[in-house]
Amino acid sequence: MNINDLLIHGRKYLLNTQIQNIPLKVRLLLENILNMNKFELVINHTQEISNEKIQEFQKGLEKLKNNTPIQYITNHQEFMKLDFYVDENVLIPQPDTEILVEEVLKYTSNISPIKILDLCTGSGAIAISLAKYIENCEITATDISNKAIQIAKLNAEKNLVHKKINFIESNMFENIPIDEFDIIVSNPPYIETNTICTLNPDVQNEPIIALDGGIDGLDFYKIILNNGYTYLKNKGKLFLEIGYNQKNDLFKLILDSNHFENPQCVKDLSGNNRVIICDKKSII
Repeated sequence: MNINDLLIHGRKYLLNTQIQNIPLKVRLLLENILNMNKFELVINHTQEISNEKIQEFQKGLEKLKNNTPIQYITNHQEFMKLDFYVDENVLIPQPDTEILVEEVLKYTSNISPIKILDLCTGSGAIAISLAKYIENCEITATDISNKAIQIAKLNAEKNLVHKKINFIESNMFENIPIDEFDIIVSNPPYIETNTICTLNPDVQNEPIIALDGGIDGLDFYKIILNNGYTYLKNKGKLFLEIGYNQKNDLFKLILDSNHFENPQCVKDLSGNNRVIICDKKSII
């Protein structure tokens, strides 16, 4: 079989499934196995493929059919123009989260040096992107999962920013030494527990611990708002990714917290509420 035959076979094999973007995922799978890019697949479409590679491709198709995310099969995800290793131990970084990173970058453009705490770092996408694009920064990144921390460290080395980030295995603030950060940033689990079973099947194969935000989806925001102020400098900033329907709930939690003020909301490219920014109240 040649490259074109395999692409056709892959699309047909997955045709009657609920998988979205089948042609794209089949192509990405074959690109990864053959170590080619899209252009190389096209110009070499008649190239015959070895039986070993065909078997590897078929195994990948089986995983896709079982709703394994393509990123977990290829172990790659692009985020903020950087390449990240991902597997089933971490949430797959999504384009919407780039809005969160971009808002932090806007705020830090005229601040130097700057200290940042990234809670629930997962693959390290947020911390590593900030370290890459902020010249003079010191970042602490935490996660409850040891496996996630190891992946984040690998990604930091891969993107040449490991000297700027201190990774700590911690259940939220539990193991973080008291310090004064300029910013706390987080993309915490925020899906309502009962909603997880309604998500796309491939999303349900991502780590539940990185998705489940409790009955109302707000568990981790409450922890951050109740504890984060002790780790922020006076008038320090809090940046949070939120679900599209959580703006009003978060504004209320912020204003009721007695520790934060001036909440603002930023929409993503689809027009959904995506990022909440607020200030630590001044201590007079």
